[in-house]
Amino acid sequence: MRDHDQDRDQDRDRYLFIRILEACNADCFMCEFALSRDAYRFSVEDFDELLPRARAAGVRYVRFTGGEPLMHRDVVELVRRGTAAGMRMSVITNGMLLPRMVQRLAGAGLAQVIVSLDGASGETHDVYRRSPGMFDNGLTGLRAAAALGILPRVNTVVGPHNYTEVPQLQKVLTEAGVVQWELSALKLDRTIAYPDPAHVREVCDPVYDADPDVLLVPLGKRFYGDTAEERDRYFGESLTPRASRPLCHVVDDVIYIDGRFGRMYACSCLPHREAGDGPGGGAPLREGGAIGLDTPVFRAHADYFREHGPELCSGCSTTAAGYSDDVARLGSVPPWRY
Repeated sequence: MRDHDQDRDQDRDRYLFIRILEACNADCFMCEFALSRDAYRFSVEDFDELLPRARAAGVRYVRFTGGEPLMHRDVVELVRRGTAAGMRMSVITNGMLLPRMVQRLAGAGLAQVIVSLDGASGETHDVYRRSPGMFDNGLTGLRAAAALGILPRVNTVVGPHNYTEVPQLQKVLTEAGVVQWELSALKLDRTIAYPDPAHVREVCDPVYDADPDVLLVPLGKRFYGDTAEERDRYFGESLTPRASRPLCHVVDDVIYIDGRFGRMYACSCLPHREAGDGPGGGAPLREGGAIGLDTPVFRAHADYFREHGPELCSGCSTTAAGYSDDVARLGSVPPWRY
């Protein structure tokens, strides 16, 4: 088994994802946090304790996730403290609260905002998210963020319900000045059936093959796979593209913290799939009462998924899968596009 510290590319900065709360103001049909009123909040004090350990572990990018992070009353202060510590700070949000908060977030030094948009207009997105006004607020917030110097990104969950809207959404996001876009496959605890997989490719292949000087092109792999094997697995078994065989390289660059349960994982997807003790269940964030990153338990967990992730995981984000493939193919690649 490889030595984590010696083999990791020292020029590559790591990403820290923190689930700072589980509450949410949206009612998205595909999400376990829909309308959650969970009271947990990751505290400013915990973040202050975490930051020096994160820097020592090579972290330079921090992304707050939820639930809906903008419901955290201290989110602006958390962004401010991360920025002061030299981190590039990012938030992923449904966008509903973004217009009223974007000015303060920019003032705190927010580097990137990611808004979830799943339709090409409010007539569809708001229905999918079961949240009237969410599309308009998200798009308004993205435009304001861009004007304030915050990098605007959109994540889109794609499935049988909305894949035909992807070309129009591409035009909407291009016109809005969005500079990064990820299409991620819908994941549910059941088979996801497309009546005509060939039609999915007919509609969406041109989106990926578009001229990047004219239209915004999605990051990473195609949500239905780049290879015939990946497409067969996706359309036949509802398994989304995953990291490269024989090794997953995402685990060398990611630390994901589930604040409520005090666990760390080597991938932002794993907390949704693994639980309990052992290498599959991550590592405790605190040992002996103190926060620690890159602990021996965490390294054993990362080593386990570097070797076994491509067989065990049911699919990556398309950006992570594409990145891991590039590392496997080329040996060393530029860091993820922040």
